[in-house]
Amino acid sequence: MNRFDDAAEAGKLLPPVPEGERITVMLAAFEGWNDAGDAASDALKYLSKLWGAQKVARIEADEYYDFQFTRPVIRRNAAGNRKVKWPTTRLSRAALPDHPVDLVFVHGIEPSYKWRAYTAELLQHADELGADCLILVGALLADVPHSRPIPVTSSSDDSAFRERLNLEAPQYEGPIGIVGVLAEAAEQRDLPVLSLWAAVPHYVAQSPSPKAQLALLHRIEELLQVPFETADIAEEADAWERGVNELATEDPEIAAYVHQLEEAKDTADLPEATGESIAREFERYLRRRGKEKP
Repeated sequence: MNRFDDAAEAGKLLPPVPEGERITVMLAAFEGWNDAGDAASDALKYLSKLWGAQKVARIEADEYYDFQFTRPVIRRNAAGNRKVKWPTTRLSRAALPDHPVDLVFVHGIEPSYKWRAYTAELLQHADELGADCLILVGALLADVPHSRPIPVTSSSDDSAFRERLNLEAPQYEGPIGIVGVLAEAAEQRDLPVLSLWAAVPHYVAQSPSPKAQLALLHRIEELLQVPFETADIAEEADAWERGVNELATEDPEIAAYVHQLEEAKDTADLPEATGESIAREFERYLRRRGKEKP
């Protein structure tokens, strides 16, 4: 039995935390196949820096990577000395001020070898750090228009999460990345898992993808019920969208394709324009406006 088996308010991820106690949420993202436009890893890097997360563990590279595929890089340190930086998985931890929540950030590159051993080692760190749940963050390429809100899909095999957050069980069947393997391994250890996936427009797949990053940050904010500042990323997202608009206008075929995607998206969204969904979006807008006020 885990802490999330207890009843919690509908629409909220985290259960009530008794006074004097804390709850630990692990968030993980992996560069590579699971991370279109680097949106997922960039989102967690942003939060890690925002809350001053400190490194607590790492998974060494030698057993898990093909260095001809995931090559080490050479950098100069603060003293000006050259140093080889090897691909690795880093775990860092932050205690959120004024909230009974600790966050453990996992940032890595999808490994080349021994995925089962890799996930077992990572989940051993989760046990040692007292993780109560795992949020997996990814991004995929999709037929979505850049000029509309970026969709973020939330899913879980955990029945308590699905009931509390009104989620569907994942229906995907097919090839998976390390995120899918880690999800199954965590569930086998009774560690509740929630997966978030942002849809990145496939015709602008290159990194960075700030609009998808922002969509993931907003979803994480809603789940944690912890407000944080995203104005800088919002500005980058606006600039990104303007840049893509300019590129699209220079190519009639791309402009026509984007218009087709927009029409399809708008038509699909029409049934969702109920009073309840509009009220929910307005509440989100007010929360964000409240954070921006001095």
